[in-house]
Amino acid sequence: MEPALESRLDQLVRRHGELRDALAAGSLAGADFARLSKEYSELSPIVDGIEALRRARAEMAAAAELADDPEMKALAEEEMQRLRERIPELELQVKLALLPKDEDDERNAILEVRAGTGGEEAALFAAELFRMYQRYAALRGWRFEVLDISETGIGGFKEAAASISGRDVFARLKFESGVHRVQRVPETEASGRIHTSAATVAVLPEAEEVDIRIDDKDLRIDVFRASGPGGQSVNTTDSAVRLTHLPTGLVVIQQDEKSQHKNKARALKVLRARLYEMERQAKDAARAADRKSQVGSGDRSERIRTYNFPQGRVTDHRINLTLYKIDKVMSGEALDEIIEAILAADRAARLAAAA
Repeated sequence: MEPALESRLDQLVRRHGELRDALAAGSLAGADFARLSKEYSELSPIVDGIEALRRARAEMAAAAELADDPEMKALAEEEMQRLRERIPELELQVKLALLPKDEDDERNAILEVRAGTGGEEAALFAAELFRMYQRYAALRGWRFEVLDISETGIGGFKEAAASISGRDVFARLKFESGVHRVQRVPETEASGRIHTSAATVAVLPEAEEVDIRIDDKDLRIDVFRASGPGGQSVNTTDSAVRLTHLPTGLVVIQQDEKSQHKNKARALKVLRARLYEMERQAKDAARAADRKSQVGSGDRSERIRTYNFPQGRVTDHRINLTLYKIDKVMSGEALDEIIEAILAADRAARLAAAA
C-alpha cells in the first residue's frame, strides 16, 4: 500500500484507541458519550480489518525468515503461498471500508412503480414489478407496507407505492431506480407479435421529520371520496387526501385507508421522501465528477434493465449482465444476483476513482 494510505491507517488505529480509552474512563456526558460511541462503533470494523492485514504481513515476514532454515523451508513456503493469496484480499477489504459511505444506505425506502409507454401492457408489467419487489422484501425479511395502488380494470397498476423497512433496504434497492423495459407477446395480441413497453421505478430514502420540515403554509390539502378501478366508488366518506406542496408543485394522493388522518400521514411520508430525494439529486449534480464513477445516476429516465420473456432473459444494461432465469428474477429469488453484481461494479468503480 502507498505510504499516504499507511499513514491514514495509523491515524485510524490511534483514533480508535483514543475513543476506547475515553469511553472506558466513564467521565463523558450523555450527548458526548453517544457521539463518541457512534464513532467508535463505526471505526471498530475498519480497525479490525487493519489489524488482520498487519497480522498477516507479520506472519509473512516470519515465514520468510523460516524459509532460510532447510528443515522448515517446505512448511514456510506453503504458509507464504497462503498469505500471498490472503493479503491482497485483506488489503481490498480495508480499501473498501475506507470508501465514503452513502449516509442514506441504512435508511428504509419508499418504492414507487409507474406504468410507462405501452398502455395496458405497461400497467400489467408495472404490477408484476411491484409484486417482484414485494416477494424480494419477504425473502429478505423486510416489512413491505403498501401505501397506494391505482389499478386498471384488468389487473394492471397505473402506479403503486410501498414503504419498505428492514436492514440495508435503501443500500440494496437504490440502484433499481430507472426505466425497466419488457419485451413479450401480450395475451391480447392475436398475431403473436412481440411488444415492447416500460415501467418506471423510483426508490427513495425514507426521510424523518427532522430531515425535512414541511410548513403548513406550504401545503394545500384537498379531501375527496376515494374511488376504485374504472371510477367506481369504494368509499362513502371524504377520506382520500391530496397534498400539494406549493413551493415545488409536488402532488401526493393517498386513498387506500378509510381514515382521512391515516391517508394524510401516509401522504406526508411520501412527500417527505420525494423532497429529500430532490435534495439528494441536487447534491449529486454538484458532485458530477463523482457521479461519473458510479454505476447509475438514479435518474428515473435512464433505461437500466430489459426483461425479455420469449428468450427468458433479463439484461442489466449498466453492467452488461444477462441472466437466463426470468421466472426466478420475477419471483424475487434471483434478483439478488443482479443487485450483488451492481453493488460490486459500483464498489470497483469507486475504488478506481479513489486510486
